[in-house]
Amino acid sequence: MIQLATAQQLRGLDECAETTYMLPETHLMENASEHLARAAAERLPEGGRCVVLASCGNNGGDGIACAVLLRAEGKDAAVLLVGDEAKMTGQTREMARRLRAAGGELVPYDPDSQAQKEHLAGCDVIVDALFGVGLNRPIEGRAARAVEAINQSRAFVIAADIPSGVEADTGRVLGTAVRADLTVTFTCGKIGQFVTPGCTYCGEVVICSIGIPRELTDALSRDTFVLEKGDFALPRRECDSYKGTYGRVLIAGGSVGFTGAPLMAGQAASRTGSGLVMLAVPESVYALTAMRCTEIMPFPLPADEDGVISYEARENLLETMKDCRAALIGPGMSRTMMTGYLVENLLKHCEIPLVLDADGINSLEGNIHALDEAKCPVVLTPHEGEFARLGGDTKTPGRVESARRFAQAHQCVVVLKGYRTVTALPDGTVYINPTGGPALAKGGSGDVLAGMTVSLLGQGFPVKDAVLTAVYLHGLAGDLCAAELTDYSVTASDVIAAIPRAIKTILK
Repeated sequence: MIQLATAQQLRGLDECAETTYMLPETHLMENASEHLARAAAERLPEGGRCVVLASCGNNGGDGIACAVLLRAEGKDAAVLLVGDEAKMTGQTREMARRLRAAGGELVPYDPDSQAQKEHLAGCDVIVDALFGVGLNRPIEGRAARAVEAINQSRAFVIAADIPSGVEADTGRVLGTAVRADLTVTFTCGKIGQFVTPGCTYCGEVVICSIGIPRELTDALSRDTFVLEKGDFALPRRECDSYKGTYGRVLIAGGSVGFTGAPLMAGQAASRTGSGLVMLAVPESVYALTAMRCTEIMPFPLPADEDGVISYEARENLLETMKDCRAALIGPGMSRTMMTGYLVENLLKHCEIPLVLDADGINSLEGNIHALDEAKCPVVLTPHEGEFARLGGDTKTPGRVESARRFAQAHQCVVVLKGYRTVTALPDGTVYINPTGGPALAKGGSGDVLAGMTVSLLGQGFPVKDAVLTAVYLHGLAGDLCAAELTDYSVTASDVIAAIPRAIKTILK
């Protein structure tokens, strides 16, 4: 998996490299510029033109040094300076000196210059070296117009370290941001490059070493990771195993008008390998549900006058849980005052891993203390709207930090769904999932994920492994469907059908 670092950690690395290992910042800047120059040269056609938009900070120095190297190779590389040259850092000033010594110019950026507009519009490669990982306020004025000019160009855009305008630690867009085709990032990946919205501005992300000693990076305290295919391996099954080997799980949900959600969760659990899937639905929809079940085992629960599972179902559910290894509560359940009491009671008495999805999550709104009183491992699978109802704030701290804080505060697992789903564990560790895309933006996709999660929990995998594997396989199944059916046409049922193909990719 890819380990990510914060902006503060990266600043500390640079300082330690200079003070402890006597590596001057100009040396690190030279190394960074070599990666940028190589990336630009590979994408420059014969006789093509490159423009570097540089600031006065060290990120600008990386870009200016890139132009020096390109010019040494005979490439057409111009530099437009956005900012006051008098405010340059010492390292950037040195790179500007080298540029001039090599016959180049440092041209002040003028957003109203017709010649500069035409040059930017007609160049082949643009290197964005405006702002690096230290940016923490909105881009304004001339710099904002430079970003706009980059985004309007037809050129291939390479971001130095991170697209200008993307906040490194959160992925937030600070006013405006460069849309890069390639981000050449240095030393470590940054959180903002892998979560929304920042990840949608980065294009391909390539992590490059610039000479920071390995022992320094290895010593970093890491708590945020990006998952990779090699992180997963499901064992092949023993010949003499039987259905009891792979666990019995309970799924409870459904209500009048919402019979599909628990069914899809049950089908997903079965496809993911559960030995037995018990499906508890209110008696108001039991007959309709039972007609659609083959492998899944449905049974009725007491219902209230609105056709929703009633509070009286708690004893039945708790008794059934005694024979199960994991349970899922919530798909299609609907939300009433009584379902809130029901979920609270189950949390207090359940002794097996419990997944709360949809209205199982919504039932905790204004009743979050019930989560804190849980006696079993709890996995929440909210989308951002559901997460907000629980008090989660993704706007200021970002998705990663918000999920982390919630998981630590309530000692649960949070699977914050969306593009690049974020999974936070009770110890504060966070994992970002790279699979999945717009094909999963369909009703029922969340039910499928919840069913896959409870299935792996019921098969006895540790909570962390079960949740991360389910999230990864769910996204991969969506990607496999999209490749065949397009993002437009994938349904939740298609994703369920693709689970076997996804599993096959990670079988030992």
